[in-house]
Amino acid sequence: MNWTKINVYTTTEGIEPVCGRLLGIGVTGFEIEDSAVFEEFLADKSVNWDYIDDDLMNLKNCETRVICYLPDNAQGADMLSALKQELSELKKLDTEGTMGRLEFSPVNVAEEDWANNWKQYFKPLKVGEKLLIKPSWEKCDGIGDRRVLEIDPASSFGTGQHDTTKLCLELLEKHIHGGERVLDLGCGSGILSIGAMLLGADSVCAVDIEENSVKTAAENAQKNGIDSADYTVYAGDIITNDALREKIGNGYKIITANIVADVIIAMSGRFGEFLTRDGVVIISGIIKERSAEVIAAMEDKGFNLIEFRESSGWSAAVMSY
Repeated sequence: MNWTKINVYTTTEGIEPVCGRLLGIGVTGFEIEDSAVFEEFLADKSVNWDYIDDDLMNLKNCETRVICYLPDNAQGADMLSALKQELSELKKLDTEGTMGRLEFSPVNVAEEDWANNWKQYFKPLKVGEKLLIKPSWEKCDGIGDRRVLEIDPASSFGTGQHDTTKLCLELLEKHIHGGERVLDLGCGSGILSIGAMLLGADSVCAVDIEENSVKTAAENAQKNGIDSADYTVYAGDIITNDALREKIGNGYKIITANIVADVIIAMSGRFGEFLTRDGVVIISGIIKERSAEVIAAMEDKGFNLIEFRESSGWSAAVMSY
């Protein structure tokens, strides 16, 4: 398997938050280069030295960065898109600029070419019993009775290849019986909200912190023949934006939140505002090591676990209210 080296540029103060976000999207190994390490070395008076290794010397004036490696395949492309959104969110939270520029660069892959490079890995995919996910540029035979979900994620998260997306779509298929109102928080490419409509939901509200994701989701909904009157999209942060929550309203039978553990925990106190009393929240984007923590946070806000699934180290849960 080929790998893409990703440099995430930050500061000493930003290392821990950046690593936390990387863990949230499934990256479990990092390299860290930080000039503070060189300063600590110089300050250590217990060590006598007359030679400094070149690798250590290079840290003297380096820009702090967290380095990780992503697989050069469809899952890696989804993870890179998710990383872009995570860094954008950290920037918004870092009002004093203590975490540096919070930008990333892939090595050996030109960023302007990346959006097209990963297309070779995105092929038609059957999910559950009812859906077939098809890239907009691919032709597909043997569809049968499945409903075709045509998607072009652009730079947004969500092709259906990632385990978390598949888990959510499978759970949506189980819980949509026809006529539901669905709220998709962290909509990315719109794959879950569009899938909900194709499975029989009556209407959807899709929300993402990224303007580009909202634009992409709306375009994908149009590609799938969904009436704009039934598909509403908003950009913003539901945790802090009172006006946005008022626009979204309430009375939703199903909420999907395929994000990361920390964001789901932060949102947990808001879900109840949007749901009907017998509604459910489908949560995912959670690495299995943090699933118990997320479920406990949801239970603390009055939710009950009714179903739990895992796939390749990722978790998804259905919580009733």
